[in-house]
Amino acid sequence: MLKNTILGLCLLALTGTALAFDLVDSKGHKHSLAQYKGKWVLVNFWATWCPPCRMEIPDLIALARSNPKNLVVLGVAMDYQDPKEVIRFAESKAINYPIILGDDKVVSQIGEVNGLPTTYLYNPQGKMVAYNVGPLTREAVETYMAEKNKSANK
Repeated sequence: MLKNTILGLCLLALTGTALAFDLVDSKGHKHSLAQYKGKWVLVNFWATWCPPCRMEIPDLIALARSNPKNLVVLGVAMDYQDPKEVIRFAESKAINYPIILGDDKVVSQIGEVNGLPTTYLYNPQGKMVAYNVGPLTREAVETYMAEKNKSANK
């Protein structure tokens, strides 16, 4: 794997498309990789007690708000005692993207979670192209996507 230190995202050397995922959010809505074909999909594993996770929430909210036609943000809450606690936390932070209550089954559909936060990024063709362990910023994600879009249009 190559580490892109400027963006804070690691590039993944993957071939083919990523494994499909089928997730259900806290409101009962289904989310699958296939339904977001043509959009970037950012899947963020986080926890309510995690300071770096809390730090990146405003940037994830801004990402979800700034480009809804081209980017989907999905938050996967991990390591929680009570689902209601996660939902109350998300409401108190005005999180505007779907929250999935994570477990081992959810993790197995996306990829390893070796620390929180962990973020996976899928390109519009459904291929997992980057991941990041630790907090990331709106700027890093937008810059990464712009660079990939620019090279794809050449």
